[in-house]
Amino acid sequence: MPARLERTNDFVVLFANVNGSGSASANRTFARSILRMGVPIGSRNIFPSNIQGLPTWYEVRVTEAGHRGRRGGTDLMVAMNPQTWDKDVAGIEPDGYLFYDSTKYLPPSKFRDDINVIGMPLTEICNKQYSDPRQRQLFKNIMYVGAISALLEIEPAVIEKLIGEQYQGKDKLIAPNVGAFHIGRDYALQNLKGALGLKVKRADKVGDKIFIEGNAAAALGCVYGGATVAAWYPITPSTSLAEAFARYSRRLRTDADGHNKYAVVQAEDELSAIGIVIGAAWNGARAFTATSGPGISLMQEFIGLAYFAEIPAVLFDVQRGGPSTGMPTRTQQSDILICAYASHGDTRHVLLFPCDPRECFEFAAKALDLADRLQTPIFVMSDLDIGMNEWLVPPLAWDDARKFDRGKVMKFAELEAGKDFGRYLDVDGDGIPYRTYPGTHPSKGAFFTRGTSRDRYARYSEEGPVYVDNMERLKKKFETAKKLIPAPVRTDAREATRFGVVHFGSTTCAMDEAIGDLENNGIRLNRLRLRAYPFTDEVIEFFRNHERVFLVEQNRDAQMRTLLLDTGLVDANKIISVLHYDGTPITAQFIVGEIGRRMQELGRISIRRVAS
Repeated sequence: MPARLERTNDFVVLFANVNGSGSASANRTFARSILRMGVPIGSRNIFPSNIQGLPTWYEVRVTEAGHRGRRGGTDLMVAMNPQTWDKDVAGIEPDGYLFYDSTKYLPPSKFRDDINVIGMPLTEICNKQYSDPRQRQLFKNIMYVGAISALLEIEPAVIEKLIGEQYQGKDKLIAPNVGAFHIGRDYALQNLKGALGLKVKRADKVGDKIFIEGNAAAALGCVYGGATVAAWYPITPSTSLAEAFARYSRRLRTDADGHNKYAVVQAEDELSAIGIVIGAAWNGARAFTATSGPGISLMQEFIGLAYFAEIPAVLFDVQRGGPSTGMPTRTQQSDILICAYASHGDTRHVLLFPCDPRECFEFAAKALDLADRLQTPIFVMSDLDIGMNEWLVPPLAWDDARKFDRGKVMKFAELEAGKDFGRYLDVDGDGIPYRTYPGTHPSKGAFFTRGTSRDRYARYSEEGPVYVDNMERLKKKFETAKKLIPAPVRTDAREATRFGVVHFGSTTCAMDEAIGDLENNGIRLNRLRLRAYPFTDEVIEFFRNHERVFLVEQNRDAQMRTLLLDTGLVDANKIISVLHYDGTPITAQFIVGEIGRRMQELGRISIRRVAS
C-alpha cells in the first residue's frame, strides 16, 4: 500500500474533463467554495481551441500561503476523461490521489502502485437517478463536486449558496443541482469516508481580496481611464476584454436619459479595428483595441501610421501561442519583438508588462495617459494566463482626484493669442510636439495629417535633412518615455550576491514562490521585475552590477533578451536564458529546476534538490 499525502490547505487538484461537457461551472463552483472558506487558491483553465470534444483541464491550487502561480504536479487528480487517462495518472505526485468513475472495470495496468485510488460509480448512479442523457452528464459534474467536497471536508452550506447564486433568476434549476450535489456527497460520506488525506480547513487568509480575470480588470481600467471608444475584431484570448468594456460601459457610461456616452465597434477585421481607434483618437477621444498576435500582424500598416503621424492609440495584446494560428488557447510571451518594432521602417513602441489583473487595471489607465502624453501607440502586453484566468488580487483602487494626462494640446486661447503652432515642432526638447483637436479654432491650429514625410509645420517634404530632423525627434520622444513609464521593481536577496534574475508579466507569480525555494537551496538572487519598455537606467545597471543574470521568459527565442541586447548596453555573456514555451503557465518547479541546474553547471553550488 502506498503512503498517503496528508496536507491541509496546501495541495493541487486537477480536473480532467471533455470540452463541452458542462464541467466548467461545476469546477468553478468547487474552486470558489474554498475561497468562501477563507483559503486562497490559484486557478488555471487549460482548454482546447475547438468547441467541444477535446480534453480540457481545470487546476485548483489550494494554498493558505497565498501562492498565485502554478506549483507543478498534482496531488488529487479527478480523472473524468478516458482519452487523457494515462497522461493524467502519470502526473500525480507519489502518494497522491486518483479519483475516477469506477462504473467500468479498469485493469491494474491502468493504475500506479505509488498512488491512492478512489473509485465512485458516477455513471451508474446517474443512470439510475436520471433518464435524460444531458441531465446525466451535467449532474455527474456536480455529483463529483459533492463527493470531493465531502472528502475534503468543505462545508456543504458554502456550495449550496454558490449554486443558488449561479442559478439566480433560474430558480427551477437550483433544487435539482443541490440534489445532485448531495447525492454525490452522501455517497462519499457513506462509502469513501477517510479515503483522502487532503483537507480544507476554514481560515481567514483571503480577506478583502477579489477574484477577477485580467481581461475584465483591463476593461474596467479603460472605463476609469477615460476610454470612450473601443474597436475590435473577435480573437481568442482577447475577446472578453472588449465584451467586458461594453458591459461596464452600459452600467457606468449611460446617462439618466439612456444615452450612451461610449462606442464599441466590432469591425470587419483587425486592420479596420485599429483604423477606427486611430480615427477616434485623432478626433480627441481616448480609444483602444484588444487583440492577440495574429491581430497585431494584421494591424502593422496602421500602427506605423499612428507612430509616424503621432496619433494616440492603446493596444491590448493578450498573447497566445504562435506563430500563425499556433495554439490559440495556450499562453506565451512571444509577441514582444513584433510589438516593440511593429510596422516597417524605423519604429520603436512603448510596451507595458502587467503581472496580474490588478496591474491590468492600473496599466490600462496608465496606457491611455501615456498614449495622449506621448502621442503614439502604447502596447499593454498581457497574455492568456492573466487575461482569461481568475486571479486573487487586492481590490482595484482608483483615486477620484486623479486627472487625465491629455498631454500637449494647444487650446483656442493659446492659438488666439498668437502662440506659434507647428504640429511637429519640438518647443521644449522632449521630442513631443503640440497638437490641436479638430475645430479648436476657426482659422488657426489646422494641419494636414499624413503618413509621408513632412516638416515641423506639417508641410509635405521629402528633403533628407527634414526627414532626419523628424526621425531624430521621434527618437528623442522615445527617450522621454523612460521618465513616464512604470519603473522596474527590484527586490534584493537577504545576503549579498553577484547573481540576479529578471522576469516580467505572468512569470511573476511563479517567481515569487521560486525565489524562496531557491534561497532554501542556497541560491541567492537579486530580482528585477520589468514593467515597461524602453528600459530605464535601473535595468541597465542591474545587468552591469551582476556577474550573471537569469532572464525568465515564456517564448522560444528569448525575445526579451534580444530587446535588451538591442540597447547596446547589456553584455550578452551575462545573460542566462530560462525559457518555457509549451503553452502552459510557467511553474515554480520549472524555474527552480532550471536555475538550479545552470548554477550547478557554473560550479557555483552543490545542491541536494532543485525543485519544490
